[in-house]
Amino acid sequence: MTGAGGTATALARLRADGDVPVDISRVPAREAAERELSRPMYHENDPSLLQRGLNRFWEWLDALFGSASGAAPGGVLGLLVIALVVIALTAALWWRLGTPHRTPATTGDSLFADGPRSARDHRATAARHASAGRWNEAVQERMRAVVRSLEERALLDPRPGRTADEAAAEAGRSLPSHADDLRLAARAFDDVTYGGRTADEPAYRRVEELDTALERTRPALDTPSTGTPA
Repeated sequence: MTGAGGTATALARLRADGDVPVDISRVPAREAAERELSRPMYHENDPSLLQRGLNRFWEWLDALFGSASGAAPGGVLGLLVIALVVIALTAALWWRLGTPHRTPATTGDSLFADGPRSARDHRATAARHASAGRWNEAVQERMRAVVRSLEERALLDPRPGRTADEAAAEAGRSLPSHADDLRLAARAFDDVTYGGRTADEPAYRRVEELDTALERTRPALDTPSTGTPA
């Protein structure tokens, strides 16, 4: 209770209680009234600054939803239906597309995350993951075995930081009959490694079959010119 009305009320209370004379001058009267107003009894029902701020926020929020429900067909029920539809569409897109794909050339997207290992080591690790039903890890290790095997056969130059997509594109030039399968295997690797997807047994078997087929495939070499005399 503040302001001129509060001061007058406090002064009247003081005069009624006999704490100040009726004919007190203006300045002492104001000081006495201010002292009276500082007593807790005048502030018991006054909301705090935080409480007033919260009250204003809830009033604003109520007005916002009120105007939104008035604009939406069906009022509040229509607004809830629209919100549920938006949530459902967002969830469907997230499930369909997965988490955003990272650019394969980004630092940290190297095909080989640990130290150098042979193709045989990667195949053995992939087989253990497959036996345990860990298809994501099995796909990753089998794709690493594919690329390491091509490096061991000198069909790919060993290069730190190479991504699965880069390896598939480079190997596809010397093994054109398997270029499409190499791209699909690289995509499966990226999906489970960076895309948040989940692999299954058929996905792993496709990479496994590619690895086996590549072992039996000879690279396409440039044919020499037929005009050279023997």
